[in-house]
Amino acid sequence: MIAAILVLFFTVVLSGFLVKLFPPDNVRWLKMALAFSGAYLFTITITHLLPDVLISNQDAHTVGYWVLAGFFLQLILEIFSHGIEHGHMHTHTHTHQTDSIPYLLLGSLFMHAFLEGSILVDQDHRAVGHMHHQGSFYSVLLGVALHHVPAAFALMSVLLSRLKNFKKAFGWLMVFAVASPLGILVSNSLLAHEAHGGMVYTALTGLVAGNFLHISTTILFETSPEHSFNRNKLIATLLGLVLALLTDFV
Repeated sequence: MIAAILVLFFTVVLSGFLVKLFPPDNVRWLKMALAFSGAYLFTITITHLLPDVLISNQDAHTVGYWVLAGFFLQLILEIFSHGIEHGHMHTHTHTHQTDSIPYLLLGSLFMHAFLEGSILVDQDHRAVGHMHHQGSFYSVLLGVALHHVPAAFALMSVLLSRLKNFKKAFGWLMVFAVASPLGILVSNSLLAHEAHGGMVYTALTGLVAGNFLHISTTILFETSPEHSFNRNKLIATLLGLVLALLTDFV
């Protein structure tokens, strides 16, 4: 659990410094990273999250309702986050917005990242029967970390465009950085004594599965507008797919 907390926290922290290396108007690398992470997230949702929660729950219909809730919850969150989760950067602001803190954007991203961290339950809790097997745990952890790289970069770019100060922007980036670690701590406390296939585990995993389905499919469709062929994006997508599948054998 400690390792997962550190990985997710420092992934966001280090990704925030990418704005010093890549200007926000040069997003070619970002599109490749999004295609890679989108394919990875979609694959682990199909091969890990959904099978895990369906196997652990006797009522598959309940799981389906939570997945739908997660899908449409993400749709609502993106009204306030403006698509930062999948690399959208609206850095051109009006004069009255300069130096303002985008609280609604930060709040929606915090909830999004908190939910993602909540499904990373300590391996010791497998004794009560509601954790993914060890390989699945690290597959999901890697997926969340990969997803946070472009999201943190996009968020930092937006914050810089608003605040015009790296230190201030970086300070607010920490709201996003601590969200997934907090999700890990809270869910591990709630699930420590829950029975196999309990409601909390079903709800959290179903919500995140729906969340991932929305984000990953949005990313994959956006990286292929009008279904036009792009070799580099296709390669990035296939690499994300292959890496996710390979985690089953690690």
